[in-house]
Amino acid sequence: MDKEVIACISDENIKFLHSGQIEKYVFPMHRGDAHKKGISHLIIRLFLITITPNNHISYLVQKRGKTKKSFPGYYTDSASGHVLYKKNLELSDIQEEAKRELEEEFGVFSKDLEKLVFYDLISEENKGTTEIAYVFLGLINHDVELKPNPEELEVGSSRFYTKTELSTLLMNEKSIDYSKTIWNKLLLVDFEEIFGLNTSKNKKISSKKETALFLGRFQPLHHGHIYMLNKILKSYKKIKIGVGSSQLSKTKSNPFTYEERVNFITSALRKRGITSQRFSIYPIPDIFNARKWVKHVISIVGNFDTIFSNSDWVRQLFQNDGYNVGEKIGIFKRKYNASKVRKLISKDNRNWTTLVPKEVVNLIKDYDGTERIRILFNQVDSA
Repeated sequence: MDKEVIACISDENIKFLHSGQIEKYVFPMHRGDAHKKGISHLIIRLFLITITPNNHISYLVQKRGKTKKSFPGYYTDSASGHVLYKKNLELSDIQEEAKRELEEEFGVFSKDLEKLVFYDLISEENKGTTEIAYVFLGLINHDVELKPNPEELEVGSSRFYTKTELSTLLMNEKSIDYSKTIWNKLLLVDFEEIFGLNTSKNKKISSKKETALFLGRFQPLHHGHIYMLNKILKSYKKIKIGVGSSQLSKTKSNPFTYEERVNFITSALRKRGITSQRFSIYPIPDIFNARKWVKHVISIVGNFDTIFSNSDWVRQLFQNDGYNVGEKIGIFKRKYNASKVRKLISKDNRNWTTLVPKEVVNLIKDYDGTERIRILFNQVDSA
């Protein structure tokens, strides 16, 4: 276990996880070293329910094994564990880690999960070390066979509990504070709404194709962005473009100002005959709060019919709030991504100009953007 390579993060960069920027800021370290040195790292917490055919809800609660180093014999979530490091780590990868933990601890496979959604991002303290918990809620088949792992948990007490049983357990038994808080909240929520089981309740879903919302940071705008914008405008009359992290500039990951990025977008769209009547651009500054982020975006851009994004993070947050999320638009992500463009520029590799519209290439040169990026790549990125 101590030799597992887990996803770690510097304390000053934890806030960026709340805007979905995972891969840029996590780094690998052996699990034992991370705990020994007090290095902050990512973990998973999974909370599962099942709904019987007669509409009764039961909650899958784990009791930690007596040999566990942390909180032995305490009641906790359904499954939990560390996020293993991988290159280009995304929310979908962390979701797969949650499934892995469930299989290891309860012998439950992915096929038995009907729904699994991201719920929250919480900073916890464990023996002086910060653990950033990606919390997922899951709906499991009512007839699933549980196979609790005796090396991980207490077999007899790790099971489904009724609402009354769980309420009593939380009041009278030893349970981990973070898990206890979430279970108490889940006793009061509408799972039909969370899992989208009754779409007739959801008034935010629209079948209209008037206005689409597209979010990106455009650091810089590249041909992949143009392809997606053109694809959306074939089906929608107007597009609202939200420029994320609009308050950031002149850093390694965010070299260009909001105004410069607006000029990238405007010049590229007008060059392709898309008039200003068909698009509008909005600044979306980071607030570093995952639970409030969607409302923050809506307060700026107003109404729309469908949001488009290839970011798992953005898609999940808007789905959780009941908005209509369009299908992912396929692009060659490894080729067309802003991180690659910035990296090529930093190495003085002219191939970057093939990934970016010519008018944007000219603007970057006008802004002395290539030299700016080279300087920033030689500095420690503080944002």
